[in-house]
Amino acid sequence: MVKPVRIVLLGEAEKEFKRLNEIVGNQLKSGRENSQEIQLLKSIRQKFDFIKNNPFYGDPIAKKLIPEEYKIKYRAVNLFRTELSQFWRMIYILKGDEIEIVAFILDILPHPDYDKKFGYRKQ
Repeated sequence: MVKPVRIVLLGEAEKEFKRLNEIVGNQLKSGRENSQEIQLLKSIRQKFDFIKNNPFYGDPIAKKLIPEEYKIKYRAVNLFRTELSQFWRMIYILKGDEIEIVAFILDILPHPDYDKKFGYRKQ
């Protein structure tokens, strides 16, 4: 039997997702059918579906590269990243039990912020 996968947005990811939904909602009301924000939101929702079908969809991040912030705040021992449109990234961890797997989305961020957070570029 395959365990169901649930998506839960936390912290900065939840804020960014809500902000993006609000922007896209306003754009759609004004008749806009395509924008960078609309594409990004579609990309995020697509990745949610991919993760629900395969929680290990994202690229695993080496344990030595996991930022202390994630280790302390979320007790992250496994961290995954997935690429989104326009060079954005989504970061998530997996937790599970006998009943289900939960993918906790920790961050949805543009590539320069991702580079800073993971120490690829000096701040």
